[in-house]
Amino acid sequence: MGSKYGTIIMGPAGAGKTTFCSALIQHLRNNKRSCYYINLDPAAEDFAYEPDLDIKELITLEDVMEELHLGPNGGLIYCFEFLLENLDFITDPLEQVGEEYLIIIDMSGQIELYTHVPIVPSLVKALTKGNLNISMCAAYLLESTFIVDRAKFFAGTLSAMSAMLMVELPHVNILSKMDLVKGQVARKELKRYIEPDISLLQDVGDSGLVYEYKDGVDAGQVEEVVAGDAFGRLNRAVGQLIDDFSLVSFLKLDVQDEDSVGAILSYIDDAIQFHEAQEPREPNDDLEVEEHEMG
Repeated sequence: MGSKYGTIIMGPAGAGKTTFCSALIQHLRNNKRSCYYINLDPAAEDFAYEPDLDIKELITLEDVMEELHLGPNGGLIYCFEFLLENLDFITDPLEQVGEEYLIIIDMSGQIELYTHVPIVPSLVKALTKGNLNISMCAAYLLESTFIVDRAKFFAGTLSAMSAMLMVELPHVNILSKMDLVKGQVARKELKRYIEPDISLLQDVGDSGLVYEYKDGVDAGQVEEVVAGDAFGRLNRAVGQLIDDFSLVSFLKLDVQDEDSVGAILSYIDDAIQFHEAQEPREPNDDLEVEEHEMG
């Protein structure tokens, strides 16, 4: 049996995961490459490309919330626990996927699933071990508009690092929606976010990382613990943690730019060593790919 190759697309809600999946599928098709698209968001509804496998055929968030009286977060956790109990839903179809395919897994935006709840790590283990043995790369998307608010950016960076440590896969971190910040951030300044520069946290006033005491809401002792210098030290410690691990850097993504999508794909291909395992293609192979995609 040949190897299998895939990428799992993660990130918080609104980061543009499904849009990136669509752009990636289009780029693959433009370059006569095959893909197998899996939707693992039980609440997703609209797709530019219909998934080859959709978790909603197994379970939907709407049904779970209605029947079990759970909220959105609890419902999503239940959906994934149910998937782990019925892994053959995803593993059986993947048995038939050949090594020339790139398996694209579009995840839910609930970051608990891959930052501190061991659900996605369990799923990844099932896909990368045993009979499937998929060579897989994680892609973590963070919306580029976060760089306008340093507090959000470093919180997002910390969640990306947490996902890297939890999922234990080759990892690419991506600043998505770069078209939204064009002209807002100088190129030199942007470099400080691509390779996170903790000196951005040194000036607490500019960073946005300032605790605001709300009269009648916060207890007095909370103000004493985290306001002012203490809160600044806390955030600098978070920045130092990110710097000490030296794990997180970002690639820039503009889904409207095919070269940008292609550059991200090349990083994913390198991480999973896709091209090293591909045999030279015969001229008729491209015709077969086209016929399959049209069928």
